[in-house]
Amino acid sequence: MYETLGLDMGPRQAAVILGLILGLGFGALAEVSRFCFRRAVAGPKGERGGAASTWLAGLATALIGTQIAVSQGLISFADHRFMATDLPWLAITLGGLMFGAGMVLTRGCVSRLTVLTGSGNLRAGLVLVVFAVVAHATLKGVLAPLRSALGAVTLPLGSAALPGSPLIWTVLLAGGAALFALRASTSRRDILLGALIGLLVPAAWVGTGYVLFDEFDPIALESLSFTSPSAETLFWSIAASSIPAGFGTGLVGGVISGALVSSLLSDRFRWQSFESPRQTGRYMAGAALMGVGGVLAGGCTVGAGLSGVPSLSIAAILALLAIGTGGALTARLIRDDVSLSAVDQARPQAQPAE
Repeated sequence: MYETLGLDMGPRQAAVILGLILGLGFGALAEVSRFCFRRAVAGPKGERGGAASTWLAGLATALIGTQIAVSQGLISFADHRFMATDLPWLAITLGGLMFGAGMVLTRGCVSRLTVLTGSGNLRAGLVLVVFAVVAHATLKGVLAPLRSALGAVTLPLGSAALPGSPLIWTVLLAGGAALFALRASTSRRDILLGALIGLLVPAAWVGTGYVLFDEFDPIALESLSFTSPSAETLFWSIAASSIPAGFGTGLVGGVISGALVSSLLSDRFRWQSFESPRQTGRYMAGAALMGVGGVLAGGCTVGAGLSGVPSLSIAAILALLAIGTGGALTARLIRDDVSLSAVDQARPQAQPAE
């Protein structure tokens, strides 16, 4: 379709602009709604229901929108990595558990930390840098052999997608998510904001896979994600002359900018930093765990979860379940850690990331 638009730029350059526009929307909406998977599975008890309702409202609209696009023939996941018939179950499971543990240690998943960076949180900004470096090392650097070894342990599947009718699965998953969101909601506004965030997922799939599709200059089918894009953005920023920007680079820049504008307009922009060496070490450990885990799992809570689950991929669903399990278990361990509790009581409480 791209050649019919008559734009004076290539599909890759247009994809950067698309990512920037969608990122601006995500950053602003997520900043206002505090959109975060970690709060839904490991936040304070009084906040989990509201956080889960916002996130699940997004998942419901992402599912419906994505599957409508598939049914209309606008996009296809047939050749996407989510649909590999050899399931790297060990890498996905271990990676998801690691990512879940890391997001609890840093008090935010990568998408939330990107939003917080735009609203003045220096802790979140440093975590993103460390996360991006470790993710890149796992993709292409010194940790790549570990990724390859774990990824080689696979389970052959007859189909990489959920078996049966996509329509039935969409109704069940989207309907269940929407029902839970409505029952657990503490704010109808946040449900609406979450639903709007979810619509950005099919917009990205259709944008990169249909609107910008060009047989002579193809680009990857992509949607909202933060693992690979964070690494790409970091290395593009220091080597732009040899590493071209892509959809992910525009997305990350847009999210930070959208959150910045939203926080400034609402007077929520606040400079925040680390308060102790112990806190710094905890956040750096969490960043490293998320960097390795996000690559092994095939994405973060947004890449594998909000964007991946709507493809009905078994790998994406396994990744999200592993991330949630890792986050819940780590939160329980931290709450039950007597020595940590004693230290926290002996010194001023650190400000939460969100």
